Amino acid sequence: MAKTQNVLFDIQGPRGRRVSAVLNVVGVLLAAALAWVVLGKLAEQGQLEAAKWAPLFTARTWENFLLPGLWDTVRAALLAVVLSIGFGLLFGLGRLSQLGPVRWVSTVVVEFFRAVPVLIMMIFFYLALGRSDLVEPTSAPFWAVVLGLMFYNGAVIAELIRSGVHQLPKGQREAGLVIGLTPSRSLRMIELPQALTAMLPSLVSQFVVILKDTALGYIITYPELLASGRRLGAGDGNILQVLLLVALVFVLINYLLTALAAWLSGYLSFRTSGPTKPAEGPLAAEEAKV
Repeated sequence: MAKTQNVLFDIQGPRGRRVSAVLNVVGVLLAAALAWVVLGKLAEQGQLEAAKWAPLFTARTWENFLLPGLWDTVRAALLAVVLSIGFGLLFGLGRLSQLGPVRWVSTVVVEFFRAVPVLIMMIFFYLALGRSDLVEPTSAPFWAVVLGLMFYNGAVIAELIRSGVHQLPKGQREAGLVIGLTPSRSLRMIELPQALTAMLPSLVSQFVVILKDTALGYIITYPELLASGRRLGAGDGNILQVLLLVALVFVLINYLLTALAAWLSGYLSFRTSGPTKPAEGPLAAEEAKV
């Protein structure tokens, strides 16, 4: 059997393992003590009373506040994701263009929207759309949230695409040129699909950012999940409990997105490389002796 070595870090000896175990125990005890103090303070202020938690599990809470707010969050996030992908592909490919003017304009657009805070863009589009006849006044907050998220996150995705293509081995483009493809066709048919597969975890992380940033919409009166939760908590006098529930919903959705990304990444890798079959024959017998 070949000797397996850990190239990431040295294996701890007996003393190192004892020190690590002691530090872990101390950390757990400190965390438990902090949780005990926080819960004690909340109990003193009456925040742990059943009367403040029971309304969270009623049909009125979910039908009138949380579910409508969750739907507004999801629909804004989904539309922003689709538009961000289109924006990112367009200007990401523009930054990789062989034409200097196209590359220069794409770079200016991407760097500008990456530099402007997303909240400022939401406020700008909210004021601009509210004073124009492009959309209904009641739809202005929704489109302001979507456009702000699209421009900011689309610029980030464009940069991810550019860096992902540049990190590919140069042999990928050279192979495309050898078989007669132009640089632009090699980029679209060979390099871009590989870059998108490799950076899928980063893309999904950006989608999680889009979902969380919809919460900024409450500043421009968009009735997303956080805004709905704040109205509910203010009316029932249990704002802390409602915000904890809203945070739990966000954590659950983001966990599902991360799990989906992990599955999709593994699925695409399997489809690209195929299953690995064990070697057979005399060579396999010789390798088994190593």
